[in-house]
Amino acid sequence: MDTMTETSPLPFPSNWRHRHLLDLERLQADELFAILSTAERLKRLTDGCRRKLSLLSGKTCANLFFENSTRTRNSFSLAAKRLGADTVEFSSAGSSVAKGETFVDTAKTIEAMGVDWVVTRHQTPGTPHLLAREIGCSVLNAGDGPHEHPTQGLLDILTILQHRGPGDWTQASINPSQLLAGKTVAMVGDIAHSRTARSNIWGLKSLGANVIICGPPTLVSPRWEEIGFEVAHRLDDIVDRCDVLNLLRIQFERQHTRPFPSVREYAALYAMNGARMQRAKSDILIMAPGPINRGVEITPEVADGPHSVILEQVTNGIAVRMAALWLLSGACENASSESNSRS
Repeated sequence: MDTMTETSPLPFPSNWRHRHLLDLERLQADELFAILSTAERLKRLTDGCRRKLSLLSGKTCANLFFENSTRTRNSFSLAAKRLGADTVEFSSAGSSVAKGETFVDTAKTIEAMGVDWVVTRHQTPGTPHLLAREIGCSVLNAGDGPHEHPTQGLLDILTILQHRGPGDWTQASINPSQLLAGKTVAMVGDIAHSRTARSNIWGLKSLGANVIICGPPTLVSPRWEEIGFEVAHRLDDIVDRCDVLNLLRIQFERQHTRPFPSVREYAALYAMNGARMQRAKSDILIMAPGPINRGVEITPEVADGPHSVILEQVTNGIAVRMAALWLLSGACENASSESNSRS
């Protein structure tokens, strides 16, 4: 049951008790639903993520990014500001990390400045999990190497629900594990190096979607098939069955060897283009987490066409991150209240 507070215009889900958001693999369907439905409500309350609320006034969000970022970093900053919080921006370039300070010590220093959340991106998988054990404030994973990118997965799923969800899907009477039952979503491209793919795969599975993992054999581990997912190595074999295509960027910066003969060959086999659109379902959704490489995973007429929801994903990123900050803050306050009542 959700609870409404005097200071909040939306209910706080009673099943949300997490102080950190580190991955989607370990979240249950009802917990995913709590974030997604809260994000949808906040999007409406802020007039499409444009208007400010004072839900988090007096709190501070620190962005600790050890890898480059445009969308995620700006999205978290805007999300915090839309809810009335302040932000602290950190970049490893020119920081004390360059002088030998450890990642954890840097985070503890930032925490000592009175921050409530640390949003972190790091090239090493598991770094946010380590940080969550070492500092007292909430930690949000903004991408840890090729492991997970939970808010990207959530914003992708929110976009799918807005277009393909059942009726008013935010109603609690709907079984969260069946929200996307009967829908087929394909993750296409560089699965091996994509943290976005992993977060999407786990989240979509929990909500009942049929997930197809498609890409070159060198970029799609056979392990996915062993644990129950459909694997395809040709986009042409699956395009007519898909309700949603999520087209992943080839991450050349993470590859030590070229996993296919040429970019031209990759585009010939996996790029979503006009010819493949003619074979797809008439209401197919075209998604991409960005940045997109036009002509590689997607052609311009598809990226800018009527089936593309790429820019909607960007807006939904603010909504999801507002929801995450608000829910983690509420979980911390509830835990503190329970602790005080027991003492």
